[in-house]
Amino acid sequence: MTSPISLRQLHGFKFLLALALSLPLLVQAAEPLPSWNDGPSKKSIIEFVQAVTDQSSKDFVKPEERIAVFDNDGTLWSEQPMYFELLFALEEVKRTAAQHPEWKTTQPFKAVLENDHKALEAAGLEGIMKIFVATHTGMTTEAFDDYAKTWLAQAKHPKTGKLYTEMVFQPMLELLDYLRSQDFKTYIVSGGDTGFMRAFAEKSYGVPPEQVIGTTFVTAFEYKDGKASILRTPKLAHNDDGAGKPESINAVIGRRPILAFGNSDGDQQMLQWTAAGSGKRFMGLVHHTDAKREWAYDRDSKIGRLDKALDEAKSRGWTVVDMAAEWRRIYPHESATPEQVQ
Repeated sequence: MTSPISLRQLHGFKFLLALALSLPLLVQAAEPLPSWNDGPSKKSIIEFVQAVTDQSSKDFVKPEERIAVFDNDGTLWSEQPMYFELLFALEEVKRTAAQHPEWKTTQPFKAVLENDHKALEAAGLEGIMKIFVATHTGMTTEAFDDYAKTWLAQAKHPKTGKLYTEMVFQPMLELLDYLRSQDFKTYIVSGGDTGFMRAFAEKSYGVPPEQVIGTTFVTAFEYKDGKASILRTPKLAHNDDGAGKPESINAVIGRRPILAFGNSDGDQQMLQWTAAGSGKRFMGLVHHTDAKREWAYDRDSKIGRLDKALDEAKSRGWTVVDMAAEWRRIYPHESATPEQVQ
């Protein structure tokens, strides 16, 4: 007959069980950024977070003031060979072309329908804006959200064959989680359309709709036949790029961030605005240096150009993340590259 377990043995068993269950949490606490190689960027991030969250530190920041802002394109997910939202807009032109027979002879829509990349490039920013107005406005906010979510659920990247939401950066997902675990409030501040980003930001990044700031069109409330809706009109309300980023941060958040991350010259003013505050600050840039696993580009790129901001980062000691050297893996679906495993 088996002897009964003593009270002392039972307490010992409970202790071992609690220890076993806590081990994953202890590992996570010791390794907050597992997809980052041990290097200058990981070190500077962790040292910054520890400094501003330690109540005994001279750099301590109250939780309500721990605001972190992130660009989206090229910072939280890939952006080559062109911005993913632009690819969505081009597909929307093709999807809705039957409703607009005039597009067959009108640029830049004719170029889109004929896959004439040269003519599309010649249309420039003015032509791109016409495409965005045609595909992003003239509908309710609910309808646009449905169109964006439908596209994101099935469209695949021309090079990788992956859904666009699978091309988010695993190291940056870990950074977002790490910051939130330390009572930071994380915002997206991007040149992309606010409505488009809200269609996937919460599911992909854990960033709720109210913390997504982007380019916006003027909207109009409508109450018709007992139904309330908000219409997206063709008039641009705010271009959330360059100087528009600190302007929208000030207008929407009302607090200056203590951490800002971008990847291009379009983020330079956001980082400058963050750096100009008092106390300890963190300014970071993702530098696309990995042609093998992602893309390598900076000063001469038409998409996500990193030139003036790179020079300022180097001169002012901002953190520049060397993607090839400092990230063990790029996307969530990948394994860590063998030669980079520590």
